[in-house]
Amino acid sequence: MQKEVTIRAVKPEDYDQIWEIIRQVIKTGDTYVFDPDSSREKILGYWIAPDKHCFVAEVNGAVAGSFLIKSNQPDLGNHVANASYIVHPEFRGLGIGRMMGEASISKARELGYHAMQFNYVIKTNTTAVTLWKSLGFRIVGEVPNAYRHQQLGLTNVYIFYREL
Repeated sequence: MQKEVTIRAVKPEDYDQIWEIIRQVIKTGDTYVFDPDSSREKILGYWIAPDKHCFVAEVNGAVAGSFLIKSNQPDLGNHVANASYIVHPEFRGLGIGRMMGEASISKARELGYHAMQFNYVIKTNTTAVTLWKSLGFRIVGEVPNAYRHQQLGLTNVYIFYREL
């Protein structure tokens, strides 16, 4: 069966599916800073906050992933976007992360941003590191021991940057 992927703005009826995706991903404690025991209210309060532009990747009617775009800093730094991405474990390996990354670059341009910066990409998350490099982002910094990886202990994080 052919998988049709649609990227669209989030709707309130997507919230339960977004929560389920985030809940499943953070429980491993290896790619996101959220406490694996975080509540639905905490996570959705962050992910779908008024200061963010939230989108979903839908595959044949099911939410397979989500991303958000926001200003990396307020006021005089608000021309640089920041973003977060998450893909449901059952939909990994289908190129959805790449599609969301490409869509976010276009959406950030449309929103008037001049660049994108990711402040916290866990070094051991090789899937994300490889993806961002392939989409033209470069590592501009590395923070030692900034993440408490649940299996590996203290782990470095990268800061990625790309002009739009």
